[in-house]
Amino acid sequence: MGDKANAHPGAAGRATAADHPASVRNVVLVGHSGSGKTTLVEALALTAGAVNRAGRVEDGGTVSDYDEIEHRQQRSVQLSLVPVDWGGYKINILDTPGYADFVGELRAGLRAADAALFVVSASDGVDGSTRMVWDECAAVGMPRAIVVTHLEAARADFEEMTRICADAFGADDPDAVLPLYLPLHGAPGPDGHAPVTGLIGLLSQRLFDYSSGERKESEPGPEQLPLIEEARNRLIEGIIAESEDETLMDRYLGGEEIDLKTLVQDLERAVARGTFFPVLAAAPAAEGARQGLGTVELFELITGGFPTPLERPAPEVTTPDGRAREVTACDPDGPLVAEVVKTASDPYVGRVSLVRVFSGTLRPDATVHVSGHGLADRGHEDHDVDERVGALSAPFGKQQRVLTHCIAGDLACVAKLNRAETGDTLSAKNDPLLMAPWQMPDPLLPLAIEAHSKADEDKLSQGLARLVAEDPTMRLEQNQNTHQVVLWCLGEAHADVALERLRNRYGVRVDVVPHKVSLRETFAAAATGRGRHVKQSGGHGQFAVCEIEVEPLPNGSGIEFVDKVVGGAVPRQFIPSVEKGVRAQAARGVAAGHPLIDVRVTLLDGKAHSVDSSDAAFQTAGALALREAAADAVIHLLEPVAEVTVLVGDEYVGAVMSDLSGRRGRVVGTEQAGGGRTVVRAEVPEIEIGRYAVDLRSLSHGTARFGRHYARHQPMPTQIAERIREQARAA
Repeated sequence: MGDKANAHPGAAGRATAADHPASVRNVVLVGHSGSGKTTLVEALALTAGAVNRAGRVEDGGTVSDYDEIEHRQQRSVQLSLVPVDWGGYKINILDTPGYADFVGELRAGLRAADAALFVVSASDGVDGSTRMVWDECAAVGMPRAIVVTHLEAARADFEEMTRICADAFGADDPDAVLPLYLPLHGAPGPDGHAPVTGLIGLLSQRLFDYSSGERKESEPGPEQLPLIEEARNRLIEGIIAESEDETLMDRYLGGEEIDLKTLVQDLERAVARGTFFPVLAAAPAAEGARQGLGTVELFELITGGFPTPLERPAPEVTTPDGRAREVTACDPDGPLVAEVVKTASDPYVGRVSLVRVFSGTLRPDATVHVSGHGLADRGHEDHDVDERVGALSAPFGKQQRVLTHCIAGDLACVAKLNRAETGDTLSAKNDPLLMAPWQMPDPLLPLAIEAHSKADEDKLSQGLARLVAEDPTMRLEQNQNTHQVVLWCLGEAHADVALERLRNRYGVRVDVVPHKVSLRETFAAAATGRGRHVKQSGGHGQFAVCEIEVEPLPNGSGIEFVDKVVGGAVPRQFIPSVEKGVRAQAARGVAAGHPLIDVRVTLLDGKAHSVDSSDAAFQTAGALALREAAADAVIHLLEPVAEVTVLVGDEYVGAVMSDLSGRRGRVVGTEQAGGGRTVVRAEVPEIEIGRYAVDLRSLSHGTARFGRHYARHQPMPTQIAERIREQARAA
């Protein structure tokens, strides 16, 4: 693990199909936007000999961030797989976006990986969102390591960053977060900053010099050994504390020199168990160099310390109808269980699915069962279909390298699974199985859209269907009350990417329009109305008169219709017609065009004509009666109120509560959630929280989360209601 003999295998090159799960490593890179994840991926690919110069493949593109949207936005917006070979191992490197809007891509990467590298910038430190992801990994016991980047920055301090990481990630045990190497600095430049040119291994006490552009190992000078003594002793004690050999600490404290091989083995076991979290350093390769600083050490950590897919517990699997089914963990000869962790559309080959195989072996041209359940609330209908697998390939930038198979534990891209969506399970046609989808954040930023032209309208539904099939963090709503098409997104950047994909990938132009909430109307007090519909224009005329009383009902009562006609003033066959007219008018609204709710309408009296009365006439009379009753009554405009739950750090509780109050919200309680966080519960009008997903992120520096669900409709303040009525009249 970096302190072993120099095991650099040369230009190992491109990844091919793995033949055994023990030779596979699946690693996801996690870190905030700008921490250097993509640059690190490119440096690792260069060191593995998979690219011809830093980050470049044969066609001149990069191995990561090759999407045109990523080029324009200059940041990662999607999960990227970069498979490389190193020393006989196939390493699947999963590069994830760091921006909070694309946390769905991060969650997909965590699902597909068996270990995580947390990338932190020496110039920026550790942000709150990275801490939250660390806690998620800790909850499931995922092995982790930390990579410090941007050591070339003027104020970069590796030692200080290791202390920050220990505070951020080692709350339970700071001695479990320790460096394996210390940086070796060259001569100071004109600005006084001494660049990092190599690393000193704390266990082996060997020097690894990268100043020539390639790693060279040597003995450290006598003046360097005292500099590492304290850090080395602390590292050894941290490793021994995690050792399964309970006698090791007593022997060490008794003065015994512990064998280096024993220390490395204990270190690797502790890392694989997820109980020890080493800190390493890395930097991109200089122009013309073959290796980036620290990349060889990272490869040795990944291959020696991170677990194999065999060590990952078998996923919980059921049949599509819900019956439990046991599957042996990572058996290439077992029943096929694979999961679509990402879906993308390619203009040449169509839909491409990135798949993690958990059991069995996936082969091209096989017919598989595609099963998707549990995402109906996101606009994904449950589905069970059989499909033929197209070509299998390993992605590398824009290229796709053909694979002959994909065994349990490995990842591959599958072409032409036209019904498969992100989160779906692939299994054998004659043995259909289902994995529960992983937890996804709720999209809480509404984006109301309309087709730009008639030509766009014809393509809009298909484009939107493809968009949500690729991204389960996006929800499509066709609101029947406001008659709007709404894309629910995670944030503004997420929405921008959705619009750009609609325009450039699917050829659909849309216009963004103001999002409407579902307002309602109701009567403030009882009122009466008379509907008179009398017309005579030759032949049969139209004659219907009805008198009604309208009175308010408790919240949630809906529309209640009561017949109190006596003496046959309204013939029995026309009473349902009056009710139909009343309900139709209630749906259209009586004041500002919003549905009327929570009233009782009582039919008291009326008149009919033996010839000219009809169903249509009494429907019209019923609608007129309701409108007349509303004309002389006070009509309340009702707005939806949401129950909002905010999980926020204790230091931001006051700001969050003040902000909610400023949105006409009512805080109903708070409770401690542990880990220095508090849950704030409030009731807030929905019209005030349309952009709360964006505003809360800014208010809490990206560390807070919130959820919302509909509670009830309640009367809107008079001045706001009047403004909305004026807008309705102007329209």
